[in-house]
Amino acid sequence: MNELEEKLGYRFKDRGLLEHAMTHSSYANEHRGAGLTSNERLEFLGDSVLGVVVADYLFHQHPDMPEGELTRTRAALVCEGSLHEAAKGLDLGRYLRLGKGEDAGGGRKRPSILADATEAMLAAVYLDGGMAAVRPIIRSLILDKEREKAADRDYKTALQELVQRTPGAAVSYALVRESGPDHCRSFEMEASVEGKVIGTGAGRTKKEAEQMAAKAALEKLNG
Repeated sequence: MNELEEKLGYRFKDRGLLEHAMTHSSYANEHRGAGLTSNERLEFLGDSVLGVVVADYLFHQHPDMPEGELTRTRAALVCEGSLHEAAKGLDLGRYLRLGKGEDAGGGRKRPSILADATEAMLAAVYLDGGMAAVRPIIRSLILDKEREKAADRDYKTALQELVQRTPGAAVSYALVRESGPDHCRSFEMEASVEGKVIGTGAGRTKKEAEQMAAKAALEKLNG
């Protein structure tokens, strides 16, 4: 568990909490005589802790995001897929305590088990050190990934999402100018909403020019 603590950047005062978080029901059932319990209760608590931290982050980081989009974004960040990715980044499967059958059946790589263990682990950190301890871990494992994904989104998608906040609104692109020899063409595109030009961009291909037009539009609308 020392290695896992190093990955988390957190040293437990009560190591038993972390061990409990890594205890799957299959292992607890095989060791009933030892009085072990599974991580299911911790999973329940971790789900709520994660939800609060993510909601707080989104509320303060995106002051203009409407309630519906906040809800969708939070759901994406706390879903099984997101937690599974976080678990894989920690190689969490290595530290799980699984029953023999579950282990033999590939439980260390099963997304649902890894996601549940991640929630249980977050609850363990919360119980051991409070919100001050768990918040930076959630930021590192999940919230920083949200920012990376947002940065990776293309400008056209981001512009469409922004424009769609107005019901019925949509972005259209039109070729304004095409120039240069065949081997080195240049295209200029306009991005418009309801016939009003909101951005212009140029590129070596029409798609690139559309992206640049969308970027200019975003800068204008967000400026």
